[in-house]
Amino acid sequence: MEEREIYAAAVEIVRRNRGKLEVKAKVGAANREELSVVYTPGVAEPTRRVRDDHALQFQYTNRSTNLAIVTDGSAVLGLGNIGPEAAMVVMEGKGVMLKEFAGADPVPLCLSTQDTETIIATVKAIEPSFGFIFLEDISAPRCFEIVDRLSRELSIPVFHDDQEGTAVALCAAIKNMLRLTGDRLGDKRIVVNGAGAAGLATAKLIREMGGHDIVLCDKVGVLTGSTPGLDPYRAAFAAQTDSRGATTLTEALRGADILIGLSVARVVTQDMVRGMRPGAAAFCLANPDPEILPPDAKAAGARFTASGRFDYPNTINNLHAFPGIVRGTMEAGARQVTLGMKLAAVDAIAGYVPDAALADDFLMPEALDPALALHVADRVAAAARSEGVARGGKDA
Repeated sequence: MEEREIYAAAVEIVRRNRGKLEVKAKVGAANREELSVVYTPGVAEPTRRVRDDHALQFQYTNRSTNLAIVTDGSAVLGLGNIGPEAAMVVMEGKGVMLKEFAGADPVPLCLSTQDTETIIATVKAIEPSFGFIFLEDISAPRCFEIVDRLSRELSIPVFHDDQEGTAVALCAAIKNMLRLTGDRLGDKRIVVNGAGAAGLATAKLIREMGGHDIVLCDKVGVLTGSTPGLDPYRAAFAAQTDSRGATTLTEALRGADILIGLSVARVVTQDMVRGMRPGAAAFCLANPDPEILPPDAKAAGARFTASGRFDYPNTINNLHAFPGIVRGTMEAGARQVTLGMKLAAVDAIAGYVPDAALADDFLMPEALDPALALHVADRVAAAARSEGVARGGKDA
């Protein structure tokens, strides 16, 4: 389908169906006997049991799969600060993915505030209704504090897809690239262009995997410990950056091995790519238009190219990561999404591509493969149990 046809179909499908999600009952209430069991007086007995033992709520209600998609509509990918009403359309779309691939029961919650403290207080107040908090499209740097605070203050997992889903998917692609070349991540010079939620999270996860030579750039250029006006999260990372004297993206890319683009369309030129090392990688994920189109990066000498789109080879998309992470976390009853669980997801996604299939233009598995999410979920759940964060785990 052409782009205009896709847009027309998207409008028609939501208009005809009045949205993309609905709630369905698991039990019947068609006669007086069913009403007696499902409603009154029967409902009193399981209610009393949950009153006496709150842990039973995860067995007696749908809380274990209830997932809140929380946004303030401040940073909707490709659209910007569109507000909660327009964001609802996007959140329902994400809800379809979570239902289809993660087996969750998603509830979009689009908040009419962009105040950090109000968002944190609101999510804390709704905690008893949900087993998972899925944050989406909240602008940086507020999202860093929101994720950090909620992860520490809630007893259920908190996951910010813009940060963690993107980081896991990108790191899986890098892992498979290194599988193919036989190189070490620690020997690579990596430039991350875009110091927002996804960029900072990806840079941090690469560092956890053993990458040390990482340069973080944004619209002002290379971020270092002396860059003024940085929030504490970016400042902490930038302070550990060896800029090698580079102040601009062009300078940072000279001699670099890997470009990770998480910024805006068409900011990378072919000359910038030509300045990178032979056999370089250009993973440019700005949506809908990447920093440089894969064919242009190839023509400029990049061996590996990728985008977030599904119309070029090597698609790197959050859909590779979040369904399996969410499903595995919920299946384990994990209280948080740990670093070990995210690294397990990286390994699972990368390992899903067999050695015989691995190629320059085939670094990632098919995102729509329903078995991929199950494979990732198994590894994530195992990591949660191993780390003792699962309900009933070794330290529960």
